[in-house]
Amino acid sequence: MRLIERYVLKRLFVAFFATLVGLAGVVWVTQALRELNLVTAKGQTILVFLEVSVLALPLLLVVIAPFAVLVATIVTLNSLNASSELVVVNASGGSRFLVLRPILILAGAVSLGVLFMTTLLAPSAQRQLRAEITKVNVDLIANIVRPGRFTEIEEGLTFHIRNRAGDGSLAGLMIDDARDPVIAYTYFADKAVVLETGNRTLLVMRDGVMQRLTRRDATLSLVNFEAYAFDLSELQPQNTSLVFRPSERTIEELLLPDMSDAYVQKNFGRFRSELHDRLSQPFLPLAFAVLAFLFLGDARTTRQGGGLAIIGAATTASMLRGAHFGSVSASTTSAFGVALVYAVPLLLVTIGLLAVAFDRKLGLPPPIERAFEVISEAAQSIAAKGLDRVGPRRHWGSR
Repeated sequence: MRLIERYVLKRLFVAFFATLVGLAGVVWVTQALRELNLVTAKGQTILVFLEVSVLALPLLLVVIAPFAVLVATIVTLNSLNASSELVVVNASGGSRFLVLRPILILAGAVSLGVLFMTTLLAPSAQRQLRAEITKVNVDLIANIVRPGRFTEIEEGLTFHIRNRAGDGSLAGLMIDDARDPVIAYTYFADKAVVLETGNRTLLVMRDGVMQRLTRRDATLSLVNFEAYAFDLSELQPQNTSLVFRPSERTIEELLLPDMSDAYVQKNFGRFRSELHDRLSQPFLPLAFAVLAFLFLGDARTTRQGGGLAIIGAATTASMLRGAHFGSVSASTTSAFGVALVYAVPLLLVTIGLLAVAFDRKLGLPPPIERAFEVISEAAQSIAAKGLDRVGPRRHWGSR
């Protein structure tokens, strides 16, 4: 690898990682805020919140990585052009591939990373995320008992807690159990904890009082206790089996789906689109890199629309991503959509490489470019006249 290629590659990787970290941080914060109710409303610990939010990162990185390549390529090429380094490369007789090769190396490395995430890391993280969310949703105490509220779990059974400690224990517990038509029970306890014993879930109350009311003669009796276990097993949801969505299935399950499964039969189109979406995602970084080079890979003067080239690259990349997303949606019901999933990015890569090989340049149409030059010259002329009218600035104390 030549010195100029190593130089460009280093700048590309620095720009890519800076962009990837920035975009991932912003997107992660937005996703984490969506899961904040795990702590505020469902009483889970901060560790559960962090685990759930981190498990969503691999899938987010798959979406972000191609745009990080696009931004890194645009920033690097624009910087090389602004410092006249692209002019020096062209003047020295260097091929366009001299600058394109490092870009393709970066895009290829990112594509391999995306392939690893789409086939292995992201599905595994999504499965674990689904399991954690399901575990939280079937947690009776965490899901329906809120501090300071009277919560009716079922008809005749009401819970109330004063506070929930960081270790999951409950303080100031009250349970009113009026489900029995003959006898009603009310429990008061200073503290309580939830324990799992085999297939049973027990709410163990400590330092409390049990109030027993006989409805027939309205007699009331009180019993103090140091420890009392209230069985929550019958209140837990019975059907907690997980049915993983296509995005949570392994690549083997997508390649060889179990056609005897009713869920697979009903959603076979989604399984097919998910498979081809995962296999085609690695082509997007390559397509975005080639696209950015076609717009910004050649030396430009200040009057040749560098800003418009950046806008054109970003707009075309957005259209490409939208076309790929539409193809994935169409592949659910159409075999032609499956072909488009791969054709959209690969066609752009092929056309771009052929354009570079045959020294074809992508630019604005001549009328638009001439109009832009006229506007730029007019703006510079107006600015120069304005400076002439103002004249040199005089400082206080000058004569």
